[in-house]
Amino acid sequence: VAAPGVAMATEPEAAEPEVPSLVDRYFTRWYKADVKGKPCEDHCILQHSNRICVITLAGSHPVLQSGKTIKSISYQISNNCSRLQNKVSGKFKRGAQFLTELAPLCKIYCSDGEEYTVSSCVRGRLMEVNENILHKPSILQEKPSTEGYIAVVLPKFEESKSITEGLLTQKEYEEVVVKRINATTATA
Repeated sequence: VAAPGVAMATEPEAAEPEVPSLVDRYFTRWYKADVKGKPCEDHCILQHSNRICVITLAGSHPVLQSGKTIKSISYQISNNCSRLQNKVSGKFKRGAQFLTELAPLCKIYCSDGEEYTVSSCVRGRLMEVNENILHKPSILQEKPSTEGYIAVVLPKFEESKSITEGLLTQKEYEEVVVKRINATTATA
C-alpha cells in the first residue's frame, strides 16, 4: 500500500476548469462591425437578461490596438447636447435622453490626431455614462468590457427582442475579423 502522498504524485493533475468571467456569465455579447461605414470601428453591446445593454468597444477597434494613446474623451456631442447632462429619475426613467442606433455617445481623441465617435448601436434610453473614463482614459483600453465601458442603455420593453436585429453574434463577428485579416494579408 503506497502512502497517499505518493499515489497523488504519480496521477496526472486534472486541469482546473476555466471559470467564466462575470461578463460572460450574465451578458450576451453582440457586435456592430464598421459602425457608420468606418472600417474596423466595431462596437460591442453586452446585453443582460433584464434587457439592459452596456456599450463598449470591440476588441478590433483601432483605439484598442497597440500603439494608440488616448488623449481625452468627451461626452459633449454638440453645442446643445452633452451626455453628461443626462439625469435619470424614478421608476419610469424620467429625464433619460432617448437614443437611436446611430446616436453618438462620446468622442475619443487619440494623441496621433485620430478621432473616433462611439455610437449607441441600440435604440433606447440612456441610463448612465461612464464618467471614470474621463478622468482615467487608459481603463477604456485596459478593461473595455468592465470598468472601461462607455454607457448603459435601456431599450424599450416592446423593442427588447428586436434590438439584436442587425447585430452580429460572437461567432459571426469573429468571422468578420478573420475575413478582414485575410483581406489585408492578401493585398500586402
